[in-house]
Amino acid sequence: MSSSSPGTALLSSPSYGDLVLCCYIYLSGLTHMVYPGAVHSRFEHSLGVYWLAGEALHRLRKYQGLELDIDRSDVLAVKLAGLLHDAGHGPFSHLFEREFLPRVLKGIEWSHEQMSVDMVDYIVHEHNVDIDSDVLKKVKAMILASCGISSSKEVKEKRFLYDIVANGRNGIDVDKFDYIVRDCRACGLGCNFQYDRLLESMRVMGDEICYPSKEYLTVHKLFYTRADLHRTVYTHAKVKAMELMVVDALTLANEYLSISSHIFNPVEYWKLDDTIIKAIETAPDQELKESRDLIRRLRRRDLYQFCNEYAVPKDQVEHFKDITPQDIVCSQKSVGAILREEDVAVSNVKIDFTRGNQNPLASIHFFTDYESEEKLTIPNERISHLLPTSYKDTIVRVYSKKPELVEAVSEAFGNFQLKTYGIKTQVHETPEKKKRRK
Repeated sequence: MSSSSPGTALLSSPSYGDLVLCCYIYLSGLTHMVYPGAVHSRFEHSLGVYWLAGEALHRLRKYQGLELDIDRSDVLAVKLAGLLHDAGHGPFSHLFEREFLPRVLKGIEWSHEQMSVDMVDYIVHEHNVDIDSDVLKKVKAMILASCGISSSKEVKEKRFLYDIVANGRNGIDVDKFDYIVRDCRACGLGCNFQYDRLLESMRVMGDEICYPSKEYLTVHKLFYTRADLHRTVYTHAKVKAMELMVVDALTLANEYLSISSHIFNPVEYWKLDDTIIKAIETAPDQELKESRDLIRRLRRRDLYQFCNEYAVPKDQVEHFKDITPQDIVCSQKSVGAILREEDVAVSNVKIDFTRGNQNPLASIHFFTDYESEEKLTIPNERISHLLPTSYKDTIVRVYSKKPELVEAVSEAFGNFQLKTYGIKTQVHETPEKKKRRK
């Protein structure tokens, strides 16, 4: 599609000319359509992480200032990393990266962390920002620290600074502190996790941020609350139904609008945000009709119908392969409505404590008291028996895209479970009123 085509004009219109920390990207995706309070954007979250990063440094300088030698450039780098760590998020946050892009760009490795770094370079160049090259290098390495792109070999000194914003070493960072507390409050869940206890008690030992051993339950609450948010909020059955519809709508519009092509160039990428849905919905272009119809269904809450779900048995989680619409369609036995793959949507929900099926406490170092110079881990046998023995959950949800096919999809899904596990393991039956809806 040429640069002068109507589709490109939609994406380059002034409505997309917002700040890089655009207010029109909800970091919780479509959660706000189920939990109306969850309307905070990348802007609020970025400011929160910026502030918490500064608080973490303030506490470390207060208790270990002389030995850690944290200077003004370190403070600037860490706070800037907090402010800009999510600059690379696309429309609807993780949905864009994890659901949409794999659908339209097969085999492409892309991450919002790397795009955040590209956006930082673009901002500095485009606006002639006067920033020290060493500070800029640190900012980018700190942003990449959580995803393994930034190698620890590249960090010559003060390795602990790279664990504050995005911690790839053990997963405890101020990014989680902010969104966990913010999302719990916004969704009315309540929050037992207290990040201030960790900020106040943390110390650097052996170039690594460690925590008092008595706070291991506080650390566990961090990971448990995160997993609970994923189970209860981010992957809520209706939230996933809406996300499946938005991914389908974006996929249908992608060829005409060249949405995915924007990821290769920060100059174009910053124009993408959640308002792309409104742009498609109000566009008269015939090429966008299917996508537009889906968005209008979403507005009317005429959603893909949730049929049923099951949790993958614990002993098969590690070897689980994503279930596809084809798996469900091939399990249909009854005569009547003939299912097609395009009639079925499947959501494979994977929730863990950031370390797969491993106990996250195993990768965290503690200390016994503030006079101690020895780091230690807490073995499983010393952990409360009330804590879980499994740290990973996989849930398969199946949806019918057409209300009249709910019964057929539900039956095929049950057949698939019976064939795969020898039992229909769903928690509840598909309601009869859904089956009768025509």
